[in-house]
Amino acid sequence: MAEIIQRDGTWAFDGTTVRITPGLHRSVPLFRQTYGEIAVPLEAVSGVVFEPERKRGRLRMRLREGADPLLQATGGRLPDAADPYRLAVDIDRSGVAEYVAEEIRHALLLDQIPKDPTKTYLLSGPPVPVSVRSSDGSVSFDGLQVRIDWADTSDRVKRATGPRIIALSDLVGVEWLPNSGYEDGFLRFVTRETAFSKLPPEKDPYALDLWGSARRDLLTALVATAVTARLPHPSTRTADDRANRFPQLPAAAVPSQADHHDVLLRRLRELGELHREGVLTDEEFAMTKAVILRGF
Repeated sequence: MAEIIQRDGTWAFDGTTVRITPGLHRSVPLFRQTYGEIAVPLEAVSGVVFEPERKRGRLRMRLREGADPLLQATGGRLPDAADPYRLAVDIDRSGVAEYVAEEIRHALLLDQIPKDPTKTYLLSGPPVPVSVRSSDGSVSFDGLQVRIDWADTSDRVKRATGPRIIALSDLVGVEWLPNSGYEDGFLRFVTRETAFSKLPPEKDPYALDLWGSARRDLLTALVATAVTARLPHPSTRTADDRANRFPQLPAAAVPSQADHHDVLLRRLRELGELHREGVLTDEEFAMTKAVILRGF
């Protein structure tokens, strides 16, 4: 057993699995503490290095492309401090860190683990059900469907449509961008009907606009990962010219231009009904209608 225990967390390697446990210190990001322990099978590892610095160093693990739904969902956009595959190491524990890294590298050589992309997820992602409250509302996923309940601060157009329930079978992708504190982020659920949607996150009833606490909004990556883990693996997706425009979608799921127009027309009809019922003001109706018309 090769093991290193730090305030930032613990890495333990038993020859077949690297078990990563986040630390409990308040300096450890909320995302890592909430995501919890991660068991990384050796076959999912591409490499590991220890990077020494003047006062502290860090262990950094690289995973094979396609092995982890968390990396697939977040696209490498997690802040460094929230990345569970990095471990801050005190300078006086550099020798232990080097030993752990060397043991993992040695096992990779002995087992002849390839560095090629995987054809299936080798990590399971967070368990379900999972629920997160963000600045734009609450989102939950039970393994079969996603539910979004809007907050009082959500755009009136969103609140007027009521809770959004999306079946997993209707989903073809998830798009996630973190709230950096300087720029808003979003969590968007992509269906066959909404793949061509041009609505901004604050108006899109299939998206959460992340503009509040960057620390808490980061937790939406839990839902993004849980959904991604249950969608078809990227290796099953073909790459024809149309799909290249939407790399997150299977080619067969990319709707035609006619389908796209049907979706926009249906959205206009919904907005018209909300306007006639007095739910939307003239200004809100005109503004949202203009956004939708730009999608034609």
